[in-house]
Amino acid sequence: KLQARIAEPGRKLPKHYWVQVEGEPKPEQIALLLSGVQLNDGLARAQAASLIDEPVGLWPRVPPVRYRRQIPTTWLDIVITEGRNRQVRRMTAAVGLPTLRLIRHRIGPWSIGELAPGEFRELECSKAWRMLRRG
Repeated sequence: KLQARIAEPGRKLPKHYWVQVEGEPKPEQIALLLSGVQLNDGLARAQAASLIDEPVGLWPRVPPVRYRRQIPTTWLDIVITEGRNRQVRRMTAAVGLPTLRLIRHRIGPWSIGELAPGEFRELECSKAWRMLRRG
């Protein structure tokens, strides 16, 4: 029940992503993500989008992200409140920034924090329900 409540489209919980994209985003591309891009299933827009340094403590990706000497990669922090299929990947592609790596690091009040791959932390269900009611 809790997972269904978290994923419920009507709740519009913010989903925070670290996105590694191909190329160096121009201010106009970031502005497009914020104002909205037309996808085949309608307009999609980010609540927030900004350039960031590579997040600290990332685990190696298997297989590794393709590396091209002539094309730099950049990290973005993107926040959406919807959650359509492959939405962030489609949004970045629509503005000319193909996604190479995508990590959802936070949803609503919960974040991965210092968790390593494969680690987990248990939440008390009643506390989680209270947090959702406040949000």
